[in-house]
Amino acid sequence: MRKAAVSESRIDLSNIELPNIDTALFQQPDAQRLMAPERATHAPRFLLLYGSLRERSFSRLAAEEAARILQALGGETRIFNPSGLPLVDDAPQDHPKVRELHELVQWAESMVWSSPERHGAMTGLMKTQIDWIPLSVGAVRPTQGKTLAVMQVSGGSQSFNALNQMRVLGRWMRMLTIPNQSSVAKAYQEFDGAGRMKPSAYYDRIVDVMEELMKFTLLTRDVAPYLVDRYSERKESAEALSQRVNQVAI
Repeated sequence: MRKAAVSESRIDLSNIELPNIDTALFQQPDAQRLMAPERATHAPRFLLLYGSLRERSFSRLAAEEAARILQALGGETRIFNPSGLPLVDDAPQDHPKVRELHELVQWAESMVWSSPERHGAMTGLMKTQIDWIPLSVGAVRPTQGKTLAVMQVSGGSQSFNALNQMRVLGRWMRMLTIPNQSSVAKAYQEFDGAGRMKPSAYYDRIVDVMEELMKFTLLTRDVAPYLVDRYSERKESAEALSQRVNQVAI
């Protein structure tokens, strides 16, 4: 009964003056579309990126632990190996590593970014991967509306600088960044010789973050296109939208 009441309620706009709005394109939220009666049945798809090429990369080990947890929660995971990825603008879009990254981003319904903190920031490698992700492919944005979780590892005390930067980038990529996050201090103490994370509050936090990411992904993946549907963009043609967000022109 409550669901029907919400979906059937309409606001009378006849007495509201909005001269700058194109009323043909202005839409009140449709609760039924947000409910998504038809739900996808395939395993949620997660792409994990890490930010260090060291042989014993703690950001990679943390990403691998996160992937195991996501698999246990019912997800399908892929981890991108950034070795060989060129700097942005130093190679064409059809470079094999760039093409691999683009295909994985389009495949994924959600992402996990795991970076070390270096000089008080995310690593250049982490930023390079994110910079290679296109804001648009034609009029379609491959990251828009997808969920995101951010993690960082530190060599010293716990810090949140890399996390805060990745959150800014996630917002810029128009992703739904979940509230929870993971910061592992003195990461060299948190993994055993086999590269597995030891039991700790840091490990438990990663479990928390992945559990939350899975829930947000299941909640939003079927309605993501509607969640990010915008009045301003309904006014644009696909060609105009593509030109406006095309990073190649910058």
